[in-house]
Amino acid sequence: MRLAYQYRLLPTSSQQATLNRWLDMLRHQYNWMLADRFDWWESNRCAVNSCPLVCSIAQAREQPEYYGQKRSLVGLKQDRPWYKEIHSQVLQDMVKRVKLAFDRYLKGDCNGKKSGKPRFKGANRYHSFTYPQPSIDWIDGNKIELPKIGAVKVVWHRPLPEGFEVKSAILTHKADGWYVTLSLQDESVPEQTVDVVPDWDNSIGIDMGLEYFVADSEGDLIDYPRHLRAAESKQALLQQKRELRPKGSVAGARLNQRIARLHQKIARQRYQFHCETANLLLSKADVIFTEDLNVANMMKRCKPKQDTDGTFLPNGQAAKSGLNKSFADAGIGQFVNQILPFKAEKAGKQTIKVNPTGTSQHCCICLNRVPKELSDRWHSCSYCGNQMPRDTNSGVLIKKVGLGLASLKKARKPKGLEKPALYA
Repeated sequence: MRLAYQYRLLPTSSQQATLNRWLDMLRHQYNWMLADRFDWWESNRCAVNSCPLVCSIAQAREQPEYYGQKRSLVGLKQDRPWYKEIHSQVLQDMVKRVKLAFDRYLKGDCNGKKSGKPRFKGANRYHSFTYPQPSIDWIDGNKIELPKIGAVKVVWHRPLPEGFEVKSAILTHKADGWYVTLSLQDESVPEQTVDVVPDWDNSIGIDMGLEYFVADSEGDLIDYPRHLRAAESKQALLQQKRELRPKGSVAGARLNQRIARLHQKIARQRYQFHCETANLLLSKADVIFTEDLNVANMMKRCKPKQDTDGTFLPNGQAAKSGLNKSFADAGIGQFVNQILPFKAEKAGKQTIKVNPTGTSQHCCICLNRVPKELSDRWHSCSYCGNQMPRDTNSGVLIKKVGLGLASLKKARKPKGLEKPALYA
């Protein structure tokens, strides 16, 4: 079983300077190795039979690869002795990051999904480095002994589980300081296996939305606190003050830190709300049916509209931008795709994704289509007389579709019922 525990570090001023210096040197070498791979790829990616007949032939050189770039670290320390200050395994892990970023760009991950072209890391985009082979012996009381850095104080807000082996230690620089993430593994503890058979009694369906964060099939509605909206006025005030400061000034940098800490607080509030909501839902049922949502597509910008003379027409993006901010504030994607499945697996329970197509436009009782606009928040079926909140109706229908009790593709109007005026 693999777990990750994160703790806050309290380094001294000299230790903090060392950590920042390491991070900056690792970032520069990461960018250099990434540029070396890009240079070779741009020069040699074309096949011989696809090259133009008239071109300058560049001198062939060995392709940069993982082990070759690791061997180059020996010469790096000779040419730049200050890199000897960094622990050797931390440097080697930086080379592994370059390899993973480039492989995801060319080959994709284990599921075949490719990432975008890797970007060079600016000072605000390289935040962590890793000790790949730590030891439990590094921990001594309220301190952790980090090689070449020294004993750093740790806030042990919860004890480490017994019997686990420390597999890696990741040091991360956040807006409010440094943190260490210990990856723990215990081979004697088997991975959680879920063998729950869903039925009507041990399962619920949930519908995600913005009016209510969660509406389940039992009729319960959970609102979300809108943390970002609540902090908008404070955020705007800080940003206005920052714009009045000269660029690159110390005062501007301090205001940037305050803005970063504010966003970090919002993210933590949202994460805590998601965890509490997941625990509440898992206390009701062993199986949770959720919508298979693609939140990235839901937050896309509206397509531009042009008149015959090329003039751009209103396309509704002004209203869509507010909707996108609400989606980001709610964090639906993080909850459905990350937190809820993790909590369910840890509790020995299960989450199943259901195709959401039509779940908001059909009745959960008679399965007839009841068209509704986005502003219509009440479900009223003219066929069977079903009356309930729109989101609750969707939650019940998601549960039925997940259990195989309903199929919206075969939903038809019951015989003997006249077509209502809505369809006329």
